[in-house]
Amino acid sequence: MLELRTVESDDWPLWRELRLAALAEAPYAFGSTLAQWQGSGDREERWRARLSIPGAHDLVAFLDGLPVGIASGVPGEGAEKVELISMWVSPTARGRGVSDCLIQAVERWAVERGATTLRLSVMPDNRKATALYERHGFTDTGEPGELLSDGVGRERVMAKSLAAV
Repeated sequence: MLELRTVESDDWPLWRELRLAALAEAPYAFGSTLAQWQGSGDREERWRARLSIPGAHDLVAFLDGLPVGIASGVPGEGAEKVELISMWVSPTARGRGVSDCLIQAVERWAVERGATTLRLSVMPDNRKATALYERHGFTDTGEPGELLSDGVGRERVMAKSLAAV
């Protein structure tokens, strides 16, 4: 059984467990690195702050009672735009609809708050994630994303109109 739970700052140990697993398992998929969130970066107040972004919607996916994925919706530029961030599903749960449920939940949250556009950034060579987002109606905006650690490449910015959701 698949269940999604909204989490808050008191749920930081669970979020920490999944986020560190995500950064370790798929370092190619994120702008943040495992090293940035370990050592001196691994502090309760930092994790609580991540789950206390004003207006954000943070989700943990459970499959058969086990935590297997995360995603967040955060306010973007202006009330009409929101962003999907921190999306990850454990390899043991991939192909079982977890990503679809997380994306759809963030879309519903965005529509409920009156947003008309859902945006995200994806690493340019992450073909599986790009295909997932395209399947959900996201398209490349052509905008330059954040600069990658190599100092040359940029994240790919994708967006979806929520008018038809």
